[in-house]
Amino acid sequence: MNWTLEQLRHFAAAAAQGSFSAAARQLGKAQSAVSTAVGLLEADLGVELFDRSRRNATLTPAGEVLLQEALELLRQADGLQQRALSFASGQEARLSVALDEALPSLVLADLAKEIAERFPALELTQLNGTATEVADYVAAGRASLGCHLDRGDPGPAFAERYLGRVAQGVFVSRSHPLAGLARATRADLARHRQLVMKMEGVDERVLSPMVWRADSSYSIASMAVDGLGWAILPLNIAEYEVYRDQLASVPCAGLALPPLSVRALWLQGAEPGAAASWILGRMEQLLRAGG
Repeated sequence: MNWTLEQLRHFAAAAAQGSFSAAARQLGKAQSAVSTAVGLLEADLGVELFDRSRRNATLTPAGEVLLQEALELLRQADGLQQRALSFASGQEARLSVALDEALPSLVLADLAKEIAERFPALELTQLNGTATEVADYVAAGRASLGCHLDRGDPGPAFAERYLGRVAQGVFVSRSHPLAGLARATRADLARHRQLVMKMEGVDERVLSPMVWRADSSYSIASMAVDGLGWAILPLNIAEYEVYRDQLASVPCAGLALPPLSVRALWLQGAEPGAAASWILGRMEQLLRAGG
């Protein structure tokens, strides 16, 4: 097997242009160079790729099949070259990112599309979980970068960066008694079961003597939909398509709910690389635009 990628490129160009002369113009080569390259390729393969009895460069049946193989090899070769150039410029080859399930899904979807376009050579692993699990993934080395809702001091092992904010509010099922109030008081909330996020080392705001806990914002939203209580939820969770028609916002006098901070975490001494740094900056922009 002595054929080369250069010969495959001449073959593909001649097939695409319909003639050796047009292929030569496209490649910036002499027509004789293209004809010679295709002839040597045919000799190495032992197959005629073009029907020489016709005026134009018409593929033989075997040529039509082998053209697809040639195009795939050229695609892989170009991909190899692009990845090598990316790595040579300092981009990390692999990146594992842990993401809080409660982050706005539209932001994460836009971010994923832009990562694919900007870093096509990157091998990306995405881990999803609760805010606690995100920190655990980073601490265990399963993720080199984590992004989650700020639920307190993550500890001295982490470096952190503020990325943006996510608004929150009080929500109940549309059939819940609180849903019929024009404005609820703290005393009104205290008369009904509260659904609270459970996280190690974090004291969530509790206003009712009756409490159920879960470690997932989506689990809490589902319980609220089922009328099991009221919950303080990020607005993007309450407005998720599964819940938005079944949950009602409850304005509450005397209850201030500041937006939740979104932060990035990584281990001390393990500074984010080029792709990770870009991801952090872009997520900050998307959160600002969405806020």
